[in-house]
Amino acid sequence: MIKKLMQHRFLFEELVKRDFKTKYKRTVLGIGWSLLSPLLLLLVLKLVFTELYGKTTPHFSIYLFCGVLVWNYFTEATKGGMRSLMDNSGIFTKVNVPKYLFLLSKNVQALISFLLTLVILFIFVAFDTLTPSLRYFSLFYPIICLVLFNIGVGMILSALFIFFRDTQYLYEIFTRLLMYLSAIFYTVDRFSEQAQQYFLLNPLYLFIRYFRSVIIENAVPDIRFHLLIAVDVLVALGLGCWMYKKNNTKFLYYV
Repeated sequence: MIKKLMQHRFLFEELVKRDFKTKYKRTVLGIGWSLLSPLLLLLVLKLVFTELYGKTTPHFSIYLFCGVLVWNYFTEATKGGMRSLMDNSGIFTKVNVPKYLFLLSKNVQALISFLLTLVILFIFVAFDTLTPSLRYFSLFYPIICLVLFNIGVGMILSALFIFFRDTQYLYEIFTRLLMYLSAIFYTVDRFSEQAQQYFLLNPLYLFIRYFRSVIIENAVPDIRFHLLIAVDVLVALGLGCWMYKKNNTKFLYYV
């Protein structure tokens, strides 16, 4: 994959540039919306849930921000990835290029927005009396895993979307449900110990929990967290690559 990516480097770079220009075309703030959108969501959640959970949750703003940060990146990358093949069908039906290039370009765009927002998070941390430590470098693990996980989920969704247009509507419902199951604005300690174990089945919760553990608690999650995240990434990537390989020629007939 890396070798083919280098062979088509020029096309890939042009796809990334085009996606950025298309997304922010005719907007005043441009890429600023990538920062403003999660901040507005953070503000809304803080205003709504501070009375319910904020008074009993230490550093509630940072707690929310970690959830919003991961959630925004996941939804932006996977929703963009879902339409990546269909939106570029005019290219790969005429030119023989690796189809995952279109998905990766969408993920690069989402990743840049994520990293910019991550910088804003650290600014919030500095104003919230939290002391950064060397443990922050452990965040490279969930970030890299989240990138790969989003690529895998995007591959699955983009393949499904080619064959079933209803995928976009079903996924919209699914992501809304997933948002409420990811403990973005509430704490899981409100549930029984058995119920808390079920949250570990949610990959998005694992990533959010990892960020909160390092940034707020100044502690790196145990090996179980690392293994669970690795398994989720391997399953998503493996299934996505298999679907692309199996349906590579079929895509041409359904777009």
